[in-house]
Amino acid sequence: MNLREIKKDIEYVLGAFIEDCSVFATVNPKSSEEEIEALVDEAVALYNDLKDRVNSKEAKGKAYFLAVRKDLLEKTDALYEKLSAAVKKVAAADEK
Repeated sequence: MNLREIKKDIEYVLGAFIEDCSVFATVNPKSSEEEIEALVDEAVALYNDLKDRVNSKEAKGKAYFLAVRKDLLEKTDALYEKLSAAVKKVAAADEK
């Protein structure tokens, strides 16, 4: 694992999440724009945090990059859970 790979992973994973939020908001006009915007803002903040960590002078060694990758996956998973809750909320409203 090297610096280039972890940077690409951060770009890809968080970019995919933001794209999923955009698709959901486009397909479901009844969705709460504020909720989706908050998720995107949270993803951008996570992106900035992870990029800062990777670009810091302390970014050395395999263990450091494994920790960054672990944070990326865990925090992105939490974001997807929030997006899933928003999807379920819209689906429940459509059923009524």
